[in-house]
Amino acid sequence: MRIATWNVNSLKARLEKLEWWIARAEPDVLLLQETKLEDGNVPRETFEKHGYALAHHGAKGGRNGVAIASRVGLADVLTNFGEPFAVARVEADDDQPLAEARMIAATCGGVRVVSIYAPNGRTLDSVFYQAKLVWFARLSDWIARTHEPADALVVGGDMNVAPTDDDVWDAAACHGGTHVSAKERAAFDRLIEYGLVDAYRLHHPEKERYSWWDYRAGLFHKNYGMRIDHLLVTRSVAARVLGSDIDREARKGKPIPSDHAPVFIDLDAPGKAIDAGWAGADERIAQRRAGAKR
Repeated sequence: MRIATWNVNSLKARLEKLEWWIARAEPDVLLLQETKLEDGNVPRETFEKHGYALAHHGAKGGRNGVAIASRVGLADVLTNFGEPFAVARVEADDDQPLAEARMIAATCGGVRVVSIYAPNGRTLDSVFYQAKLVWFARLSDWIARTHEPADALVVGGDMNVAPTDDDVWDAAACHGGTHVSAKERAAFDRLIEYGLVDAYRLHHPEKERYSWWDYRAGLFHKNYGMRIDHLLVTRSVAARVLGSDIDREARKGKPIPSDHAPVFIDLDAPGKAIDAGWAGADERIAQRRAGAKR
């Protein structure tokens, strides 16, 4: 079973790209983030055409938004940690995590999967950063309260945290900002301490493998990115992971890609073989960086 996560940065804008990737990688379960749609505007027929059932969690105005698409069953859907939306105090994104569509869970193929879109945090001195930490505490508490470490559980999505300095293109340049701060990394580590495993790292210990690159010209081609999209799994699931990858090729070309690349793992049996593009890119990336320094 192939399980993937992808921040599509607008499902409407990226629908053609999504269909391309579904045909390319054939995921059995696809966790989506930043769909930017209300529930009534989701293109369910597109997913049905490809054999997927879809559960979507959106909010008024289409901000954020998370979803789970599955062709191996979709049951026991839960959103927002099982709580109703909080009433938004003001029209501001990222500062009221329980008033935002950022979490959905379902059981697919005997595995409980959770698609999450963590708040960005913006700046360390902002209310948005504090809200991000509150949201992560809510996530950790919910997992500990409702699951056991022995369960078959996958928590995946855009977590907006680079866990270590190996997960950013330049640690010195990135420190002092969000995604790499000590408190954010501690929040991520709390998930690991519970018993979750970074499934990508089971098969890819190498540096300079990222899942997000800014749209600004040249940054993707020079591989100035961050690994902030993750699939965290319980140890019972980790024992079933035969492979993992980040599909760099999905961040390229037309139609216009998301600024994130899909991350995927294969359980029990290999999924469809694809060339994720890293081996061929390494030499080109080194040459571009060398040219930029001249």
